[in-house]
Amino acid sequence: MVDYIDPDRIEDTAADSLRRQLGQQAHLEGELLEMRRQLEHLPNDVPPLQRAALLLETARALQILERGDEAWPIAHTAFGIFIGEQEWEAAADACNVLYESDQPDSLIALGQGIWLGVTFPIDPEISVNLLSHVIDDTPDDSDGAAVAAATAFFIADMRAPEGPDRERLTFFAQQLLGRVARRHSDVENQDQFGLWIERLELNDPDKFLIRLRNVVDVLVQDQWWFDREALQAGIPGN
Repeated sequence: MVDYIDPDRIEDTAADSLRRQLGQQAHLEGELLEMRRQLEHLPNDVPPLQRAALLLETARALQILERGDEAWPIAHTAFGIFIGEQEWEAAADACNVLYESDQPDSLIALGQGIWLGVTFPIDPEISVNLLSHVIDDTPDDSDGAAVAAATAFFIADMRAPEGPDRERLTFFAQQLLGRVARRHSDVENQDQFGLWIERLELNDPDKFLIRLRNVVDVLVQDQWWFDREALQAGIPGN
């Protein structure tokens, strides 16, 4: 039997939700004004990373407020500073903000962020989040989505430290892989999943990481904002 729900209760709930959203937006607008005030009063000799961090948080606030056209140039400036200072994690995070800003070059930013997030041992949550965007932006039958999901699980499993955060991140990555398997090949059980993994060679990092390079190249379209070979040459033991 379907339970009766008072329409007035629904309206109250919707109104409460709207009030919360408006309150959060007003709070974020206030934080944005304060960050812009801080940027205007930064001394010329402020450390570059301090300026870049403030720029990135300003861009993030604008992106959350769905003002992506304003967020983009600010996040891109922050990205350039982070690359120059070899702050790979912050640079990858900036790429995520650039992608979320939904601008013409957002997929280019996503490809660069994925490259940084896989090449350097940054916070695995940032890397997994970037890879999840590939899944959201590709057709159901895309092998690229499968490669991105396999890489996300591999990074979560290899890089996340022991503890509740690791369990949460690896579980999320497993869910990504399962979702891609269902939409890619109608996988519905463990046996089908195992065969699917084997058929696409998603159990061999040496193979799927090479295929990830092709996914990144498609996203970036040769419009790299940094010299990949130079960055790789600077990795210890490379």
